[in-house]
Amino acid sequence: MATNPINLGKSDLTNKSSPAKKFVFKQKWTLFVVLFVALLSGGLGAGLAYVLSSRPFQQRQLSSDEAAVFNKNANGMTSAIAGVPTLSRPVNILVLGTIILTSDLPDAQSKPKGKYLAEVDDNLNGMSDAMLLIRFDPATQKVAVLSIPRDSRVYIQGVGTTKINFANYAGGASLSAQTVSQLLGDIPIDRYIRFNVNGFGKLIDALGGIDLYVPKKMKYQDDSQHLYINLNAGQQKLNGSKAIQYMRFRHDDLGDIGRVQRQQAFFRAFIDQKLKPESITKFPEVLSIVKDNIDTNLSVEEVLALAGYTSKLERSNVQMHMAPGRFSNPGEFDNLSYWILDNRRLAKIMNQSFGIMKQADASPVDNSPSNLRVAIQDSLPQPEGSKKATTVLSKLGYDQVFPASDRWSKPLAKTQIIAQNGDRASAEKLRDAMGMGEVLVESTGDIESDITVRLGKDWFQANNIPIKPVKPTTKS
Repeated sequence: MATNPINLGKSDLTNKSSPAKKFVFKQKWTLFVVLFVALLSGGLGAGLAYVLSSRPFQQRQLSSDEAAVFNKNANGMTSAIAGVPTLSRPVNILVLGTIILTSDLPDAQSKPKGKYLAEVDDNLNGMSDAMLLIRFDPATQKVAVLSIPRDSRVYIQGVGTTKINFANYAGGASLSAQTVSQLLGDIPIDRYIRFNVNGFGKLIDALGGIDLYVPKKMKYQDDSQHLYINLNAGQQKLNGSKAIQYMRFRHDDLGDIGRVQRQQAFFRAFIDQKLKPESITKFPEVLSIVKDNIDTNLSVEEVLALAGYTSKLERSNVQMHMAPGRFSNPGEFDNLSYWILDNRRLAKIMNQSFGIMKQADASPVDNSPSNLRVAIQDSLPQPEGSKKATTVLSKLGYDQVFPASDRWSKPLAKTQIIAQNGDRASAEKLRDAMGMGEVLVESTGDIESDITVRLGKDWFQANNIPIKPVKPTTKS
């Protein structure tokens, strides 16, 4: 039995709150809007001390046992500098993207086929389609993101060994946080954020869409889920519906791992996209969406401190990891499909980027050039560049160089060195050996590699390889 069974229907706050509770929630939200206006006008004001300590985004009160999961670090997260909330220590936040299809609800009604994207309920208690642990470290001015594939095979207390995405369904954010903490060496998780798919799409619409390069045509239909995905390849602005399609697509050779890679690409595009002046007028709409479609135990003061921290981040200081592992073999676990975590490589990521040493898995990893798996990925439809790169790296002692499974379909001006397994030092060493390239710590490269070299036009130019004209990809 799960330790904290949940109701598949609408949340208690949505359907069963008393008028008094609704009034209190509305009052907190009004105070937050006042605070936001005060911030825009340049000051916080001592009279807003109450709302700074409140948690207006939390959908329900945690029990003492649930709250204890997030209170392992007794030190406060924030301090005030010139009256502005600021992060005072490293903070670990678990982010869960949840989904419940309306077809799974007890009062489900039949819908016509092909008319809409999989209709989801504004419920936060379903399976977690996305799971990320994010570390904000003010000492290093870096953000580390660990994506945990939803099919990861783990032990969930009170449930047993199963896929990690079941933890939210079985016991909400606290059971998810407890499971992730134990999996990653008892890392303290300070706060959680849960959002649902509907809210994600509405938020993207409110922000005016996200400019993103879709690497290939994505088309999929599942009438049983009413899931209809149809995206063309190329650079385009994704609205809310298309962003959901992009994030939910998993019907290729990589399955859920491909979805994790797209989540990282989307996250990178999101943080790279600058806030435009005209977006200020959309803040009331954004705030309304956040209120209805998010659940978090962050206080307003903590939200403001995080917002101030991330607004100053450099692109190179955002490191995105994926929990390393392999696909389960057919018949290995009663024909159930799992992502089997590699605890030795995961321990290294936790040590380097999250400050956690998993003693049982702390054996060293050989990252000498001869032991590194290096994938060469073309961004131009010319084999000359990858042949030259393979020759150069082989002469430098990189013995395991191989072509990536797919070409990167967006032509790049600058070569990228992708630290696929989070080892930035090895990626920088390879970059220095090649004499060029931008090092990115993310998991968007070839999953069989330790490092993926994504060749850009600069590599061709440096090696006097003529660049043939590339026919541009049409937008959707």
